[in-house]
Amino acid sequence: MAKTVLAVDDSKSILQMVSFTLKGAGYQVVVANNGQEALGMIQRQQVDLVLTDLNMPVMDGLTLVQRLRAQPSYRFTPILMLTTEAGNDFKAKGKAAGLTGWLIKPFDPQKLLGVVKKVLG
Repeated sequence: MAKTVLAVDDSKSILQMVSFTLKGAGYQVVVANNGQEALGMIQRQQVDLVLTDLNMPVMDGLTLVQRLRAQPSYRFTPILMLTTEAGNDFKAKGKAAGLTGWLIKPFDPQKLLGVVKKVLG
């Protein structure tokens, strides 16, 4: 059975590129436009990996990570940040919130697939 990835980003073009890349590699992909929408999505469907942007309206990526980690069913689920932010302070906050990894936009599709495969096993 294919692993399911929840992609969270307020950019439709990023969501399309991430979905195209992951679906082409055999993953199922569900999408949300912000952290609040993502939290609603996981109430309806369990996912194997969350790939989220940092800067989004309504609820940002770090808040989403904190809320996911507070839920027992997502305590150990891999969560990757895909963002334009590369600063060490952002990465430190992400690690403290429980992030599994950090990827920088624009992303290389093969690198994204490599990281996803690595964290999903």
